[in-house]
Amino acid sequence: MNSFTEENYLKSIYHLSVIDGETVSTNSIAAATHTKAASVTDMLKKLADKKLIHYAKYQGVSLTDTGKQIAIAIVRKHRLWEFFLVEKLNFKWDEVHELAEELEHITSAELVDRLDKFLDYPKYDPHGDPIPDNNGRFKQAELKPISALEVNTVGIIMGVREHAPAFLQHLEKIGLTIGNQIQLTEIADYDHSVTLNLNNNKTINISRDVAKNILVSI
Repeated sequence: MNSFTEENYLKSIYHLSVIDGETVSTNSIAAATHTKAASVTDMLKKLADKKLIHYAKYQGVSLTDTGKQIAIAIVRKHRLWEFFLVEKLNFKWDEVHELAEELEHITSAELVDRLDKFLDYPKYDPHGDPIPDNNGRFKQAELKPISALEVNTVGIIMGVREHAPAFLQHLEKIGLTIGNQIQLTEIADYDHSVTLNLNNNKTINISRDVAKNILVSI
């Protein structure tokens, strides 16, 4: 049995490995978990003793096959609960992350499988992140951040990199939500802010930071 804290570390290492590559630095884990480096090192030693990670001082961290299976199972639960909260209980997409953080630690595999079936096996959560199936398989969509697009590119908003409620509320307010079409019409030379045409009927200006955190399919 793994503690909630251990599960949160495995999930954080998994998310960081997707972004940074197979090996993750201790400093990255400390930043992601908002924990002091010394405490992170103690936890990494514990996870290594349980054969859930490969860890050598100053050489970074990677998940073992068992550790990765556990991490993906937690991710699956988190994203299924987010989908359930939005689609069945009418929560907004900026309200569900913290609730799903609590629900993801439920251990019953039978409950999670029934939830998946009840929801008709959704492939993506409300933020556009892929939901693994009960074998841990999922299809990662080929998405690009708006900041990487060229002028006149048209795309459909499919996901976000940032899940902070304030960011999601901002996107909701200006209409940049999943499923909407955008066309990048201008990139400012000065600050690389971006001008978008939304659904062929509205012009929106966003900063480069916002553009980096919205993912589109083109």
